[in-house]
Amino acid sequence: MIHSKNNSEHYTWGNQCDSWILKNTQDLSIKQEKMPAGTSEKLHYHKVAEQFFYILKGEAVLYIRGEKFLVGQGESISVEPGSKHFISNESTEEIEFLVISNPCTDHDRIEIKE
Repeated sequence: MIHSKNNSEHYTWGNQCDSWILKNTQDLSIKQEKMPAGTSEKLHYHKVAEQFFYILKGEAVLYIRGEKFLVGQGESISVEPGSKHFISNESTEEIEFLVISNPCTDHDRIEIKE
């Protein structure tokens, strides 16, 4: 089956951020996500999963282990298991990206209380 935003399970998170689940198995999760300008997720980490972010549109900011990374359209960045991180859209335009997790992050997200 061919998957796209048009036929995949959708949910919202944070402040009007969108996620479409393109694939979700025990070993692999692929999501396409969209974040409006000025939004961010909460600081967290995954005990087991490695994540790979690929920016489809715009410029994302990823904070990984306290370091700030600007990741532009057509660029990617990986987050190792155990690394405290979050993605943020500090621009005036929406961003869109793929987040690929191996294994999937179901029951493997630990939020950091600030």
